[in-house]
Amino acid sequence: MQTIERNKLFVASCLALLVTSLSFGIRAGIMNQLVIDFHLSTAELGVITASAFWGFPLAIIIGGFVVDVIGMKKLLVVAFILHLSGIVLTVFAAGYWTLFISTLLIGIANGTVEAACNPLVASLYTDNKTVKLNHFHLWFPGGIVIGTLIVLLLNTLQIGWQWQVAIMIIPTLIYGYLFSSLKFPVTERVASGYSTTDMYKAVLSPLFIVMLICMFGTAVTELFTGQWIDVLLKNLTNNAILILTLTTGVMVVGRGLAGPIVHRLSPQGVLLLSAMVSAIGLYLLSTLTGNAIFFAAIVFGIGVCYFWPTMIGFVAEHIPQSGALGLNLMGGAGMFAVSIYSIFMGNFYDGLVLNYLPAGADLAAYLGAAEGTSMNQVLNQAKSLAGPEVIRITLTIPIVLTIIFAGLVLYLRSRKKVKTPPALQADL
Repeated sequence: MQTIERNKLFVASCLALLVTSLSFGIRAGIMNQLVIDFHLSTAELGVITASAFWGFPLAIIIGGFVVDVIGMKKLLVVAFILHLSGIVLTVFAAGYWTLFISTLLIGIANGTVEAACNPLVASLYTDNKTVKLNHFHLWFPGGIVIGTLIVLLLNTLQIGWQWQVAIMIIPTLIYGYLFSSLKFPVTERVASGYSTTDMYKAVLSPLFIVMLICMFGTAVTELFTGQWIDVLLKNLTNNAILILTLTTGVMVVGRGLAGPIVHRLSPQGVLLLSAMVSAIGLYLLSTLTGNAIFFAAIVFGIGVCYFWPTMIGFVAEHIPQSGALGLNLMGGAGMFAVSIYSIFMGNFYDGLVLNYLPAGADLAAYLGAAEGTSMNQVLNQAKSLAGPEVIRITLTIPIVLTIIFAGLVLYLRSRKKVKTPPALQADL
């Protein structure tokens, strides 16, 4: 009888997440080239980018409802097929609509991976969920680092963006093979005996709803800023994509060291500290220039490092009755928020750029101006003012999160004291 090989399943899960993150890192690195090759406005680019974030919540929420029934393995077969289809279609994209559809397919694949792998990791490591989810999710920033470095290297070698995207086929084929040959456990909720009624009650509880709302903010703070960093700060530094590489590199190290930090501070304490440092990081990104901006990237990376996996880990530990549905609703809420915010900010950014152009200027004419012309220089100056302004507006999100997470820490501390007998409280 085939046994469950925990380590191999975890490695395969990390590879699947690596494909997800490579899609973010490589897309972030080629966004400006897509604008040039397909004559896209920033608003159109925002819609294409947002399509990945639409597909993700669609897949992860549907996956949350069906994963207990059909099993995690079947979901990951679907993810493999969608990843392969989306990557190939991107390579052969001919314009706006093929880019939109291919990005949507990859987004659905990404969401399906998380819909299966988050509950898989929680089921494999029931005694250490938040830490192992951090270890699993370090491959998200890890893949972004790898993806951005691939872009930088292949751009230096003057190898086109189509080949950069095609590289993702390799890990896709490997994770597809591994998952097809391994036996999967049932989800933790099923193994623990929680009923479907218990699950629905849990996702309607006040604590879960508060965390769901907070997920909107943590996801936007981390993912919107990372995905748009090359566009927002390109005119402030010649190496804007390196800001993303540096930020995500910090996140890889931080998530790898999550064990002692989570055990020392508790998940809610980690979230509070993350929100505070993220706010400082965004402020620095919006104000510093030159090489100092790389210091801002380090601070920001430390801030957002633990957001996503610790939000999911908090729910897994404090609201285990919510099961795979609870974990997937959290991920879906985060990606949905990023999709809406990307569309809004894409249009808002274009509006800011237009405001910084001469009165009566035609934005399309400036976008089409040749490199080095006076119109192009005026456009670049307008972009250098608009980008940091978008970041300053985004800064309000982690400030609000800081207040909410401080309240969460106090609430859970008071609840713990109520449940602790007076004699033990004296010892504490």
